[in-house]
Order: sequence, then structure tokens, then C-alpha cells
Amino acid sequence: MAETPDSPEPGSTTAAPGRRRPPPGERRVQILQMLATMLEAPGAERVTTAALAQRLGVSEAALYRHFASKAQMYEALIEFIEQSIFGLVAQIAQRGAPPQEQAAQIVSVVLRFAEKNPGMARVMAGDALVLEHQRLQQRMTLFFDKLEAQLRQCARSAAEADAQPAPTAAAQIRAGVLLAFAMGRVQRYVRSGFRRSPTEALAESLLLML
Repeated sequence: MAETPDSPEPGSTTAAPGRRRPPPGERRVQILQMLATMLEAPGAERVTTAALAQRLGVSEAALYRHFASKAQMYEALIEFIEQSIFGLVAQIAQRGAPPQEQAAQIVSVVLRFAEKNPGMARVMAGDALVLEHQRLQQRMTLFFDKLEAQLRQCARSAAEADAQPAPTAAAQIRAGVLLAFAMGRVQRYVRSGFRRSPTEALAESLLLML
């Protein structure tokens, strides 16, 4: 799946003359790309499998040959978010920059990912999951918990380097502030219909917090 999902060409439940049927893996990607694309519409209503199938030019039954449920489709999007962001977070840690700089880079990664992937931003904000299965909200909550743990580790390393008397407590507070900022920026981006950039004055904002 590309960084910013593109709309696939409409598929078909039957092979048209001179046109091959996409293999299962490719069809799965097309379904997820179309779902993400439909979520990019500002103020979009809940995406139904009927609407998704219509946009792809297939039957609903064809969707369920690749995903057991719509919740499973959203889980695949969340997995893409997790792999993309935590993959970049791991790279940040490997580069070994000063802890405060690492924390700033982590927040930047989250917000730039949301900006480039509006449909995914709606999933991150929970807006697209309101009427979906509860486990999807729980998984996004876990995602942000893991993100906060990464920020907390950075903050603790910085506090210890500065010989602060209570590095763990200071790290908890700073990580919470940074996470709330990142989540708030994603929420604002979604609720503004993707007009308010989540990276607006980002460097200046991080400088104030760090």
C-alpha cells in the first residue's frame, strides 16, 4: 500500500475479454485503497460495504471473499498505520539523536503521516470508527499508548541527562503533553475537513514544549 492510497481502477466480478482478474493479494490492496480514498471525503458519512463494492464495481460477496467483515478491513488499515509509523520511530531511535530531538521527530512523523494520508487520519482520530466494532477503537487506543511509551522513554533519557530529581515523573508529564498535542492536531485536521494542517507551525510548537 502506498503512503497516500490511490483510487484503484474499478474491478469486475467476472473476467472481461482481454482483462485479467486481479490475484487475491492485489484485490485486497485495491479494497483497502478504495476504503481509504472514500474516508478522505471531508465530512464523509459512514462507509458501507454496499457503497464500497459499488465504487469498486464488484458485489458485496466479492468483498467478503477477501475480508471476513468490514471490521477486518479497518484492522488492515490500522495495521498499515502501525507498521508505517512505528517503522519510522524505530529508525529515529537507531540514529541516536539527543532524546529531545528524538521526541520532536516522533511527533513530526505522526503528524506528517496524518497530513499525507487524510483517510488514515480519520481512522487515527477515531472519527471513522465511531459506529464500527469496539475493538477497532481499542486498537487505536493501544497504538497511542505505545506511542506515549516511546515519548516517555525519550523524556526520561533527557531528564536523566539533566540530572533532574524525579526523571520518571517528569517524563510522564512531558510524554503526556506531547501525545495530547499530536492527537489534538490530528483531531483538528479531521474536523476542519482537512483544511487545518496538522504540521502548522510545528517546529515552533515543539520548541515551546521541549
